[in-house]
Amino acid sequence: MTSSASWTSAPTSDQDSSTADEGKRLFENGPTSSFLRDESADKSKSDRSASESAMLELSAADLGALLCSKVCHDIISPVGAISNGLELMGEDIDGEMKDMAFELIHRSASQASAKLKFARIAYGAAGSAGAEIDTGDAEAVARGYLEAEKPDLEWEVPRLLLPKNQVKLILNMVLLALNCIPHGGTIKVAMEGSAEDPVFILTCEGRNARVPEAIAQLAGGPMSDAKVDAHNVQPYYAGLLARLSGLGISFDISGEVVAIKAQAA
Repeated sequence: MTSSASWTSAPTSDQDSSTADEGKRLFENGPTSSFLRDESADKSKSDRSASESAMLELSAADLGALLCSKVCHDIISPVGAISNGLELMGEDIDGEMKDMAFELIHRSASQASAKLKFARIAYGAAGSAGAEIDTGDAEAVARGYLEAEKPDLEWEVPRLLLPKNQVKLILNMVLLALNCIPHGGTIKVAMEGSAEDPVFILTCEGRNARVPEAIAQLAGGPMSDAKVDAHNVQPYYAGLLARLSGLGISFDISGEVVAIKAQAA
């Protein structure tokens, strides 16, 4: 049986703070059908504003600390493997064991390098504020990162310069996609629209595809009581990048296919 579900978030926006005063003035002049319609609209705006004000916003210091912890967590395994390989090389072992130790060191060093190159763009400054990034560079680091992961990557984004936060968003959406197909499969990265009004679409297909609820909530803009730590800061950061770009992230699952979109509301 094929099931379908979706999760959607929208970018935040500032609301008019004079709504209450204007409503009071109209009420004192006498209620009218026009006022009643305005009151309903204002209440909707007020509810939306209250929801947005309740959204969790980490301080720059906390976000930076959590992202640093995330990067350290990602590279500790290959770095530890390098250390183990070096220790093995220092022992009195035969040629075959030395070859195995050298292969372990080489493979682990490549993984650590790929993860750091990915993190430099996905989490780091990667240039001055407001800089643009070549999507070809993003493709290169994404392919390097996924070499050690189960899914295959199909990159269909044209090569062009995009604002830094949008390119960082694409890479962070790749990480969201990895969580949706834990047993492997295919991740297709595509872009629709123009560079001025893009829609980023990641299609993930694999056995037992899923949309983890916690990840969907964190990427969609968590409420103020949400708990963010080094293990789940990445989906929160993906949602933040989307909002900074004027976009909202949505998830849709149908059978063994998950579609992740970032687009303007």
